[in-house]
Amino acid sequence: MEIFWFIPLHGDGRYLGSSEGARAVDYNYIRQIAQAADSLGYHGVLVPTGKACEDAWIAASSLISATESLKFLVAVRPGLMSPSAAARMASTFDRLSGGRLLVNVVTGGDPHELAGDGIFLNHSERYEQTDEFMDVWRKLMQGEKVSFSGKHLRAEESELFFPPIQKPYPPVYFGGSSPAALNIAADHVDCYLTWGEPPEEVAKKIQVVRSLAEARGRKVKFGIRLHVIVRETEEEAWAAADRLIRYVDEESIAEAQRILSRYDSVGQKRMADLHKGDRSSLVIAPNLWAGIGLVRGGAGTALVGNAESVSARIKEYRELGIETFVLSGYPHLEEAYTAAELLFPLLPLAAREQPSPASAIEAVGELVAYNKRPDKRSRPQSGGVAHEAVPQAGR
Repeated sequence: MEIFWFIPLHGDGRYLGSSEGARAVDYNYIRQIAQAADSLGYHGVLVPTGKACEDAWIAASSLISATESLKFLVAVRPGLMSPSAAARMASTFDRLSGGRLLVNVVTGGDPHELAGDGIFLNHSERYEQTDEFMDVWRKLMQGEKVSFSGKHLRAEESELFFPPIQKPYPPVYFGGSSPAALNIAADHVDCYLTWGEPPEEVAKKIQVVRSLAEARGRKVKFGIRLHVIVRETEEEAWAAADRLIRYVDEESIAEAQRILSRYDSVGQKRMADLHKGDRSSLVIAPNLWAGIGLVRGGAGTALVGNAESVSARIKEYRELGIETFVLSGYPHLEEAYTAAELLFPLLPLAAREQPSPASAIEAVGELVAYNKRPDKRSRPQSGGVAHEAVPQAGR
């Protein structure tokens, strides 16, 4: 299995729903988290996207030179980016990082936020657009010249001159729980991500996506997004979970759930249904706690317990087919160490891939008129360009 960590571009601290114990998320801080994850042996980090975050691509790019082997799971946003712009961004990042990019396709689930970004498509239309986007993006990344005319997107003779290092393109990750999203996963992605639902619900999703992919002659890997609160004893872990939401009151819960209820994301609705805004029934499966979802959108569950119990739950998800675990914890710097030190010795971790050397990037020269690769030609036999003889004076 692979274990990822998280770069908290939307803020960090010791407590949810409070400025008490909050931290400024500046470059020095995210660099510390990335370097900790790299040195501790995490395979990669999720770099989040959205209105509440610093820009994911700029933040991730700033961390390339600060890390050595760490991979970066960074979002492309159909509707916010054109397929060609996203392809250039992804290919450049992959080349400059030595093949350390993973692509997270994010369709978006908050109509209010999407409207602020100029996107006024409904849920089904956004997934139609995502389907078209991925069709064009994947072809571009594989070196094809693409002309496309769809319901939402159009391109004429689009092409990518500088290909990515990873072939055919950096692995594509994607999450979504609606039927439309599951079909996108089956058609286009390499790894389907689910939020941390109870194992029996995760098993159902895996089976559906696997069946849809097999019907298309494809195979899809699976990952899960979870928070983690692991300590040396069960008592310490559950006490830490209680402390994390000590400043979350009923008014805060009601306001958070009101905002989250406007989402048309099926996955967000499933997260909300796990706790229904009731802090008295937050343990929804063995060692699975829904307290974070009281005030946080997206991933709202955490594995809580000592190292033995949390690693056992992780292995249960692994038995279902989950290979990638994207974890996080508050505050993210200290919890990166705690989770690695307590869990990694108990888990069957895959070896980390080493980045490709800079020499793997092909030298092509400057494009001719910015539109054509220069031809590969042999050196002139004479070693230079022949010039017409110039008459000398007096001859």
